[in-house]
Amino acid sequence: MSPSSPSSPSPAPPPPSPSAAPAPLALALPGRPALLGRAGWLAILAALLAACIVVPALNLLVPPSHPLHLDGYWVGLLGKFCCYAMCALAMDLIWGFAGILSLGHGLYFALGGYAMGMYLMRQIGGDGQYRSALPDFMVFLDWKELPWHWALSDSFAATLLLVLLVPGGIAFVFGFFAFRSRIKGVYFSIITQAMTYAAMLLFFRNETGFGGNNGFTDFKRILGVSITTPGMRMVLFVLSALALVSCYLGLRWLTRAKFGRVLSAVRDAESRLMFCGYSPLPYKLTAWVLSALICGLAGALYVPQVGIINPGEMSVANSIEIAVWTAVGGRGTLAGPIVGAFAVNGAKSWLTQVAPEYWLYLLGALFVAVTLFMPDGIAGLLKRKFGAKAGNPGGDGEAKA
Repeated sequence: MSPSSPSSPSPAPPPPSPSAAPAPLALALPGRPALLGRAGWLAILAALLAACIVVPALNLLVPPSHPLHLDGYWVGLLGKFCCYAMCALAMDLIWGFAGILSLGHGLYFALGGYAMGMYLMRQIGGDGQYRSALPDFMVFLDWKELPWHWALSDSFAATLLLVLLVPGGIAFVFGFFAFRSRIKGVYFSIITQAMTYAAMLLFFRNETGFGGNNGFTDFKRILGVSITTPGMRMVLFVLSALALVSCYLGLRWLTRAKFGRVLSAVRDAESRLMFCGYSPLPYKLTAWVLSALICGLAGALYVPQVGIINPGEMSVANSIEIAVWTAVGGRGTLAGPIVGAFAVNGAKSWLTQVAPEYWLYLLGALFVAVTLFMPDGIAGLLKRKFGAKAGNPGGDGEAKA
């Protein structure tokens, strides 16, 4: 038997070819963040349960003599606050995320309200003071027929379209020329304020066919149902609450997408964004029109609950209050402006009963205090104090103002 030969060493691997290119590194792009966390969905669920079950039960099922009964006054007040919160959300979209401060969003709110008010005036029919098919103010002014812009006011479906198309169309025309001319900063704010004031003066004129100084009031019914019944009041409140939640979720989805990141870039460095190849015009115009649509919807829900709409809704003070609600709640957080709208208007409702002469002073002091000591509003204060994620771009994906 022959002795085993020693094992030969294994050949070394060939050297890499100098012409072979290294394998490309895989670039992991960040995924889309979740719309809401667990706490956020629980808060949404609690709000829906309160609006759709708790409030209707306490108002409609609990007898008035019971201490837990919720009076109709509070239902109407909460409905108004929901409409105000929608306006604050609209302001947050353009101011908190795009850096565009508007002092004229009361115009879009009033336009939506007037569109709904025209329908409600036609629903009065022959139940008015003059027993005429024309609205009472037209009979008083000796009008013989409806003006052309009242042609579709007897259709509820057409009214729903006008509630959105009129504010959206005016916002598109104004925004297109303003943003194309690159008007920004304080100049843009002054122009929006001037446009709203001019519209208010126009609506004060009797010949425009919008009721003049008194506006529209004395509504009777909507869709053939009396507008003063507790059931209809509750339906309007629930619709306002659902609209508020829907606007919040929709804007949250939008601002966490690429659209929201581009808006933040417009706010922080518009020139650098243009250098990167983006045109800010379509993004700013889309956000502007969308905010006008939300305000128009809020105005349409507001009018049947308060029972009146007049040119005073276009006042400069009303538009400034929308900015105050947003600043107090926290710009760029979406949830903050909702809290700010409820908090400021709750304080207003209380103080105008206790000491009405001091309300405007308090409002001005509140805005100055928030600007100096709470630039991030209530949302920023809660984040610093309790470590909440409201307004944290790394935690919940919302922009930091």
